[in-house]
Parts: sequence; C-alpha cells; structure tokens
Amino acid sequence: MKQDIQFLVMDVDGTLTDGKIYMGENGELMKAFDIKDGCGIKDILPKHGIIPVIITARKSKILENRCNELNIQELYQGVRDKTKQIKKILKQYSEVDNKKYRFCNCAYIGDDILDLLPIMAIKDAGGLTACPSDAVDEVKATVDFICKKSGGNGAVREFIEWIIS
Repeated sequence: MKQDIQFLVMDVDGTLTDGKIYMGENGELMKAFDIKDGCGIKDILPKHGIIPVIITARKSKILENRCNELNIQELYQGVRDKTKQIKKILKQYSEVDNKKYRFCNCAYIGDDILDLLPIMAIKDAGGLTACPSDAVDEVKATVDFICKKSGGNGAVREFIEWIIS
C-alpha cells in the first residue's frame, strides 16, 4: 500500500456514477453504478483495513440502497462542506480507536468543484487524491492521480488498485 490510508472518501455523482440524474415527475428514478467499483469497495478495501466513506451534496434513497449492498456504514448525504464532515469523521474514529487520524490517513476521489476543498486539504496533508478522467479541469489540475476510467465506469476501482499497489 502506498501509505497509511485508513479512509477512502468518495463523491457519488460523477465519481461512483456517470453524473447523469434520471428524473421523473416524482423525483430521481435511477442511478447506474459500476459493479467493479462495488467489488473494490466491498471486497478489496476491507482486506486492507480501509474504511469506505461517502460524502455527497445530494440525497438519494437509491444511494442508501447501494451503500447497504456494499456494507458502507459511513454515508453522509446533503453535505456541501465535505472538508468539515471529514474532520468530524476523523475525530470520531480517533476517539473510538484511541489513535490520532488526520487528513494524511485519507484518500479522496471526486470530480467537481465541491470536491476541490477536501482534495486540497487531504493532498496538502500528505493523503492521496484522485479524479475520474472526465472530471472538471480544476480538479484534474489538483489531484495526485487522474484515472483512465470515467466516473461510473470503474474509476473508483482503478483508484483503489492504485492505492494498494
């Protein structure tokens, strides 16, 4: 593994999905998730002691269902200040584990401007950052690793494999 990464923090729309939102008259109808990303989250991360964390600005019952399938316990929806939420998570785990977790213990993957502040905080602290190939230019210019794959098409799995290599 590249370093002492304990948490993989992921954005959803545009990262775990292709960024498209299918809406009907009653709201969101569906999202598409890549099965390879799911395998990486559910089967690979636990083998390496990495806790998956999802922080997203939107709210979705569909996402809750997918997180239940993948045994993701740390799901935070409707959060625009992702850096503040990461700080809370690190504090909570530090108290429970009697360790001091910091941004350097995090890897982060996101694709858009709401992801820039947590990407910069984690990167500046020595953690690892990435984005899908179709992320916005500002994010691409900031991260450590630009995936060859696009959001919703295996980018998260690619980043997981890069972290553990």
